[in-house]
Amino acid sequence: MIEHRSAESIDVLLVEDNPGDVRLTEEAFAEAKINNDLHVVRDGESALDFVYQRGEYDSAPTPDLVLLDLNLPKIDGTDVLEEIKTDEILKHIPVVVLTSSSATDDIVRSYERHSNAYLTKPVDPDEFVDLVQSFEEFWFTLVKLPPEPDVEPTRNAGEE
Repeated sequence: MIEHRSAESIDVLLVEDNPGDVRLTEEAFAEAKINNDLHVVRDGESALDFVYQRGEYDSAPTPDLVLLDLNLPKIDGTDVLEEIKTDEILKHIPVVVLTSSSATDDIVRSYERHSNAYLTKPVDPDEFVDLVQSFEEFWFTLVKLPPEPDVEPTRNAGEE
């Protein structure tokens, strides 16, 4: 996180439809030493509404990090990733793909769409919590990110 925001809470958007994975991620973030607010949406359409601050998410914060599953209802995670990374206002947000797929095609497709990282979810719950805590520490302790643009995302972007 950028230094001038280090005392503030970190906003993380988790895009995950599996209740068990949501629970494990919430537990891992609750145990973290980093002050964070974890926001959860369960499908790709809601993820885009959140980042574009549309509908019920009109007062949502711009996330500092998006954790994105690929296999989502309504709008696939790959399409969500592409939408975020091609938007001039949102493309600075790190998007970490966190999915059960270890398929080479999914990995390649995610990086082609400018994912910042690709992580395969471990099956073991303890390993999953360890993974979440390790990337949380990496992204919010070690990595220096650019400041957010001063422009709000277009509320209608992505709509047809």
